[in-house]
Amino acid sequence: MYSIKIDRIKKSYKDFQALKGISFHIEEGEFFGLLGPNGAGKTTLISILAGLIRASSGTASIHGHDVVDDFRAARRMVGIVPQELVFDPFFSVRETLRLQSGYYGLRRNDAWIDEIMHHLDLTDKADTNMRALSGGMKRRVLVAQALVHRPPVIVLDEPTAGVDVELRQTLWKFIARLNKEGHTIVLTTHYLEEAEQLCDRIAMLRQGEVVALDHKAALLKGFASNQLVISFSSGQLPEALRSIVVNHKTESAVNIPGRAKKHVLQLNAMDEIEGILAQCRQAGCQLEEVEVRQADLERVFLQVMKNAAHGADTRKSSELLKNPTQEKAEKIAKTASQPKASGNSDAVPSEKPRAKSTAKSTTAASPKATASAVRKTSAATNKEATPKKRMSTKDKASDTVKEVK
Repeated sequence: MYSIKIDRIKKSYKDFQALKGISFHIEEGEFFGLLGPNGAGKTTLISILAGLIRASSGTASIHGHDVVDDFRAARRMVGIVPQELVFDPFFSVRETLRLQSGYYGLRRNDAWIDEIMHHLDLTDKADTNMRALSGGMKRRVLVAQALVHRPPVIVLDEPTAGVDVELRQTLWKFIARLNKEGHTIVLTTHYLEEAEQLCDRIAMLRQGEVVALDHKAALLKGFASNQLVISFSSGQLPEALRSIVVNHKTESAVNIPGRAKKHVLQLNAMDEIEGILAQCRQAGCQLEEVEVRQADLERVFLQVMKNAAHGADTRKSSELLKNPTQEKAEKIAKTASQPKASGNSDAVPSEKPRAKSTAKSTTAASPKATASAVRKTSAATNKEATPKKRMSTKDKASDTVKEVK
């Protein structure tokens, strides 16, 4: 049984389609990342799972319970941390968590409430009114509310937005512990380093469609290999290395005016570094800085979104993640493998040019025959055109006589 199963979910708001028939499943005990730019449909999908909105078509289930037909059981299975700060201003932190427990029919739940507050550093604020809390503290309470009934599935919709570093570390330590205990975690975040560190499998959404879905390791491997960043105190990058320079919009941030220019080169294997540096030294370059960058989820995400924006969203994830430098090399290899036209007399011409040259030689050999053929063709054309013209005149005259009568 899957923890969450999404089957051809669509959601439309009049003329706008927020979700376009997405399908995927999440295994029990999995730490699943749901990534995408603003407006991709992440919160809409979470709202469907929570029962806040209904899908236009398709089905969604949590631990086998349909979110519409068996909504009571489905809602007991999930705890959701919303993106917005939602709270009741008339209760303290402890009262808020007790009230939340009551929604699920839980009495005498104070031991678990105390443990949650301890792990989220809320113990000192237990009797503080919600209105008196800072934004970060209010978000901690939202996380506590989602965990208060010990759900097997926990959905975190950007839980660390506006949260300080200390809470972020504390929260992830607690969530990782719950995941090890068997809880399924679904995370949406714009902090891609969090997703890279925590998630086992990742889905990427764009404009209501899944454009990539795979294990994190496969995504990182399929996107690109490592990169080598080098800068010179003197000299220029050798011409032979310019073919493996990475062109990326974000790379403009690497270079600072007034400092040595940094070159970002694509690495297919770590043992290529020695050869690249040797070529630089042979060209008389004085190395100033050398840095090796490993492939990260941010680069994967940017490449997937870029490919999807150019109409590649229907491809497999492995094609979406194709390395641009590798793709360029493949095109060059393909061009090189094709036969080139040459002035060599041994080269065999194609059939079309041969036929053309034959026609030319025929024309040159018998100009009288060609001229005769042209005259015959012209005469035949005039002969065919004349009856049509006479018929047309005759018909016109007949029509005129009829009108006069």
